[in-house]
Amino acid sequence: MYRVSDVMTKQVVYLPAETTLDEAARVMKEADIGDVVVTDGATLAGMLTDRDIVVRAVAERSDPGTTTIGSIITREVVMIEQHCTAAEAASLMRERNIRRVLVCDSDRKLVGIVSLGDLAMQLDPTSALADISEASPST
Repeated sequence: MYRVSDVMTKQVVYLPAETTLDEAARVMKEADIGDVVVTDGATLAGMLTDRDIVVRAVAERSDPGTTTIGSIITREVVMIEQHCTAAEAASLMRERNIRRVLVCDSDRKLVGIVSLGDLAMQLDPTSALADISEASPST
């Protein structure tokens, strides 16, 4: 039985809420990730995904050079404890209709992010979703 800590991505990238969309997109591309944790000073402000950029900014014709990520982030973040099972994480994602969950330790300190793709690769490596999640985008 897999634990969330077994399947999560441990590399968490943090960006301040004042970061512009174009800079955030550059960071995501360079790190080959689809999400960043957004901070407001020392406080966790929310999460930004590549989908947020497309749906909340590009589709609204926001200027990527002046629009800040703090203005489009998802502020309601969902967390799961790292010792929970991968099945519990999948259930939480299904309940909340989300694709990513922040992972914390028993002191509620952020230690990673688990995505639907992370779960698919571990729980069913032969699934189409695992194949898609594992593939690195070609440039």
